[in-house]
Amino acid sequence: MITEQSSIAPFDVLEIRKDFPILEQEVYGKPLVYFDNAASSQKPIQVIDAISNYYLTTHSNIHRGVHFLSQKATQAYEDGREKMRAFINAEKTHEIIFTKGTTDAINLVAHSFGRSHLNAGDEVVISTMEHHSNIVPWQMICEEKGAKLRVIPINDAGELLMEEYKKLLNAKTKLVAVNHVSNALGTINPVKEIIALAHSHDIPVLIDGAQAAPHMQLDMQELDCDFYALSSHKMYGPTGVGILYGKEKWLEAIPPYQGGGEMIKTVTFEKTTYNELPHKFEAGTPNIAGGIGLGAAIDYLNNIGLENIAAHEHELLTYATEKLLAIEGIRIIGTAQEKASVVSFLQGDTHPYDTGTLLDKMGFALRTGHHCTEPLMNRFGISGTLRASFAVYNTKGEIDSMIKAVERAKAMLS
Repeated sequence: MITEQSSIAPFDVLEIRKDFPILEQEVYGKPLVYFDNAASSQKPIQVIDAISNYYLTTHSNIHRGVHFLSQKATQAYEDGREKMRAFINAEKTHEIIFTKGTTDAINLVAHSFGRSHLNAGDEVVISTMEHHSNIVPWQMICEEKGAKLRVIPINDAGELLMEEYKKLLNAKTKLVAVNHVSNALGTINPVKEIIALAHSHDIPVLIDGAQAAPHMQLDMQELDCDFYALSSHKMYGPTGVGILYGKEKWLEAIPPYQGGGEMIKTVTFEKTTYNELPHKFEAGTPNIAGGIGLGAAIDYLNNIGLENIAAHEHELLTYATEKLLAIEGIRIIGTAQEKASVVSFLQGDTHPYDTGTLLDKMGFALRTGHHCTEPLMNRFGISGTLRASFAVYNTKGEIDSMIKAVERAKAMLS
């Protein structure tokens, strides 16, 4: 087991696996192989213990109490915020807004920024490979404001056409919102270039970082984006919590997303004044245990090292890609030069659900369907894919087992 004080050098995946009790179980009498990490990663015992310990020893509402438990809970929760600030190298801790996750963070920006900065005829630029959570909120606010959604096209490899992106930027463009890493293809987008080009036109940029946070080092100072959203549950933390990073100037400039307790400074029936950052955007009692659990997940990632994780997952991706392509009839959807640990594939004309169902009975957890990216699937002329996504605890041996299972499913379905 990896303790908070220890470090992994050299990287030892078998030692890491001891931290994830769920991986020891069987499903349908077969050892569980969990390859659905892009949807949600499993949780190490260190995160589970942090959440359990909070409820056993610390639980109280935060920020408002003078008593011991409230002070202790507040400190633990705010420690999680500071850990996230350091994790993504934000300049100021109050630029870290706790949310329910990436979707909630994007909706916050869509409503708060959109309602105060979008007008009829304005444009918002997104990309073809966006998750529905970075499409629908912008559609909603554009419809409300009479603005227009513009879409960056991609090539057959699943890479953004940057020259076309440049053509979309104009005086009407009020925001660019793109993902850092595609959940369906694994494509790592050139977000630094995307941000720089937008900023050359004085256009702010939101980055959906849900798929990037578990796999690579993030640096808000280097990226210079205006907003960055991510989810805890994809980076070995609990569900129901995430963060929105926002530059102070933008968080000060846009109105609150929700009203209620915590986000106020004073309230009368005639007028309410809003609280300072970050509380201005954190109405109501938050997911306190989630924030503490997220802090524990950040400790866990830092302890292993993002460079070690990235190297291990890249090795798994390369290995799985080679093995899958050796099977006759396999087609990989998403062949970008820069990819994270996601491989989406099809087996001939077989529907991915049929293959996925058979693999499930053999103990393999893969994701089937459109992966909340229907417009992207339409771009490739398919209804969906079978997606294997890898994490720090996965092994080449599990990939070998998956390859045998895919070949068996192929034989059964033919």
